[in-house]
Amino acid sequence: MTDLAIRHMDPDDRESVVQLLAESDPWERLGYSKDDWNRIFCPIPQGRDCYVALLNGQVAGVAILKQKFLLGDYLELLGVAVWARQKGIGGELLWHIEELVFKRTKNLFACVSDFNEPARAFYQKHGYQEIGPMPNFLIPGSAEMLLRKTAGPARGKDQ
Repeated sequence: MTDLAIRHMDPDDRESVVQLLAESDPWERLGYSKDDWNRIFCPIPQGRDCYVALLNGQVAGVAILKQKFLLGDYLELLGVAVWARQKGIGGELLWHIEELVFKRTKNLFACVSDFNEPARAFYQKHGYQEIGPMPNFLIPGSAEMLLRKTAGPARGKDQ
């Protein structure tokens, strides 16, 4: 990969992040519009860790992490621009998040839409297990699948 950098999101990234999410599935199918993304990212979500992946200086991916969720952390959003897919950016962004998370906790959770087969395969390839479905969570007739990657039980023998 040419020049990939991952850093905290700043306000100047907002327009590029909104554009990449507004132009891609699964969010289009889930009914998220550009206006929705503008509301979510103006200002940058508070109480969350927001990261962008830059490919040759251009925003190519975004991740939002919520700390302290079910004895771990929760990856609220992972998105890669359509033009930047199949280049390893999602995997690098996920690896970056996991490096941070597993230094402080044992579990990382995420959700993926049941119809989003490429994302389900992506997470499985990266060691995530499907915990179970949440039917009709975002849209009727579809489920969000709760996923978990773990470094071990939250409480060990030394607790």
